[in-house]
Amino acid sequence: MTAAISQAFTPLTTELRDTLTLILAGGAGSRLKPLTTARAKPAVPFGGAYRIIDFTLSNCINSGLRRIYVLTQYQARSLDEHIRFGWNFLPRRLEQFISVRPPHHQGLGKWYEGTADAIFHNFDTLQSERPRHVVILSGDHIYSMDYGRMLREHIESEAALTIGAVRIDAKDSGQFGILETNENGRALSFEEKPEHGKELPGDPGVCLASMGIYIFETDELVRRLQEDADLGAESSHDFGKDIIPRMIGESPVYVHHFTDLHGAPKPYWRDVGTIDAYYDANLDLCNLEPQLNLYDLEWPIYTLWHNNPPAKTVLNAEVADSMLCSGAVVSGGSVKRSIVSDRCVLSEGSRVEESVIFSGVRIGEGAKLKRAIVDKWTEIPPGTEIGYDLEADRERFTVSDSGIVVVPPGYRF
Repeated sequence: MTAAISQAFTPLTTELRDTLTLILAGGAGSRLKPLTTARAKPAVPFGGAYRIIDFTLSNCINSGLRRIYVLTQYQARSLDEHIRFGWNFLPRRLEQFISVRPPHHQGLGKWYEGTADAIFHNFDTLQSERPRHVVILSGDHIYSMDYGRMLREHIESEAALTIGAVRIDAKDSGQFGILETNENGRALSFEEKPEHGKELPGDPGVCLASMGIYIFETDELVRRLQEDADLGAESSHDFGKDIIPRMIGESPVYVHHFTDLHGAPKPYWRDVGTIDAYYDANLDLCNLEPQLNLYDLEWPIYTLWHNNPPAKTVLNAEVADSMLCSGAVVSGGSVKRSIVSDRCVLSEGSRVEESVIFSGVRIGEGAKLKRAIVDKWTEIPPGTEIGYDLEADRERFTVSDSGIVVVPPGYRF
């Protein structure tokens, strides 16, 4: 029995039994195209063996949150299948589950219009489950976090809402919602994506940014969402833009400071929303001491595992500073500072440098790849060069601002 399955049968505390988790996983991830052309952002592969959403789901399991709904929308088939086949181990008879919830249009025939609107259209879930606390998470960030610590703080402070927050450089304020708190951690203000957010007292150049992680008291959440829905077109129906700014000053809103599980001075949290950010986060895993530890047995990252044989290198293959997943075969090729996913085959004389190779890719003899991302089931013909002539690459592929070449799935050369 795996650790995840054995943990699933562990009796839950009253606080955890009274908590329902909703994961927002309907994002289109337009800045990650073409990786998100046919899949939602949370379903994009990461680290060779995982999907992005596996990190949020693993945090839930490791934190003891076992009543989980994943709210989907855009290109949900791949995500739905991943969760259905890889995350079906919780015992429903013990009221523990991970369940996918497609959009509830309620006869309106419209997509969700914002993060708050997505929760509003799932009021029936709150009514049927009747939780005391509701945890709202995003399914498209990479990090390891104990939500149990945050829940305990939320209960002890008697908050109506607790917001997870992380320290960022003030120059990056325009990408986040910025919080201001008093000495007790109560939120005094919230500003969505300001040009330069309010800096932390005594810590110049640093701001406190919302992680998009919320714990609500259910009654407060229901009331606020109904008020927001009644505003109609006057609201964008978003937590950061609408709900939270109205709550501060009216209800007790507190901030939970995100800390590393093992006490590191700067916790790891990444929004891999662009090709360059996604590429950098993957390549970081090849470092001698990566900031994100996939090998932490005390906080495992779970996923859908395939029945593959072990990875194999033959014919004097060279592999350095890289990750090879199960079923990968490097036959006389060279792999340097790269991630090679499962079932990939690298033929004799091929060379892969600083690249991320998705599942099932076959690289022909003498082919050379540098600073590239190759999506699933693509066959690279012998002698092909990618990443060496960016002008030529731009004529057929997407090339990021920093020169990362992205080959779409099943591309026909």
